[in-house]
Amino acid sequence: MPVGCQIGQTCYIQNYVDDDPSQSSRDYKCGTLTYDGHNGTDFRIPSLAAQRSGVDVLASASGRVLRMRDGVPDAVGKPAREAVRDVECGNGVLIEHPGGWETQYCHMANGSLAVKPGDDVARGQRLGRIGLSGLTEYPHLHFTVRYRGAIVDPFAYGAAPGSCGAGESLWPPALRAQLAYQDRAVLNAGFTSGPPTMELIEEGRVDGQSPSANSPAFVAFIRAIGLKAGDVQALVIKDPQGQVLAENRAAPLQSNKAQYMLFAGKKRPPNGWDHGTYKATYTVERDGQVVLEKQLELAL
Repeated sequence: MPVGCQIGQTCYIQNYVDDDPSQSSRDYKCGTLTYDGHNGTDFRIPSLAAQRSGVDVLASASGRVLRMRDGVPDAVGKPAREAVRDVECGNGVLIEHPGGWETQYCHMANGSLAVKPGDDVARGQRLGRIGLSGLTEYPHLHFTVRYRGAIVDPFAYGAAPGSCGAGESLWPPALRAQLAYQDRAVLNAGFTSGPPTMELIEEGRVDGQSPSANSPAFVAFIRAIGLKAGDVQALVIKDPQGQVLAENRAAPLQSNKAQYMLFAGKKRPPNGWDHGTYKATYTVERDGQVVLEKQLELAL
């Protein structure tokens, strides 16, 4: 693993290599988790708060550092492409491996790089930390694999374009279950005492605003990634008696969404909130089948 986190728990794969040679895009499963010309795998962490706490970038295989760059500022929000021309990778490391292989690690935190050109590195050695440098709008590691100068998809080495799941996985067998393809995922979920925004969630500022017995509102929120056109989302909160407290049943999505935030809530009643356990259920349905579900609980 090139990142020191747990896939599906503390980090998620946002994008894969674009395996479509045309101007369209398609990941190695013929899904939507990529964009035109994307040449790596994006390991995303759930918030800026997680990034500030420090998530290590690790050498995916033993080799020697060919090049590195440090000193590019971390910037919140997607920068103008012109502002990062020639430094789109941001702070990064390029490692050569035996047999014509290379791995590249991009968007690392300013000042975090722990290696220099010419260093021999071992598999799993710390190279730096995930950051927000270069052409990125959220904290993640962009990880690229090349063989003899050509881009390789580590999930589908040697697959013919459009073969949908063919090819060879370059990941060690012990990692393959953890790295199994997920076409949708819940990135953030929780309860808060007021209306959430995408910015509050990204900053991690909702995490310290859990409702109490006298909070002005009781709100559940979800931020999901990888949603598809036609997906139908619902978020339902039930009170300690099992009655529906609030719900948000969204209209079918009109387009694919790299990320999407949904919340449901209710203002505080005159006598405050009942003590007990509140439960929230988030579902995504497609063609009448539940394809993603997340359940939350909070005791007051």
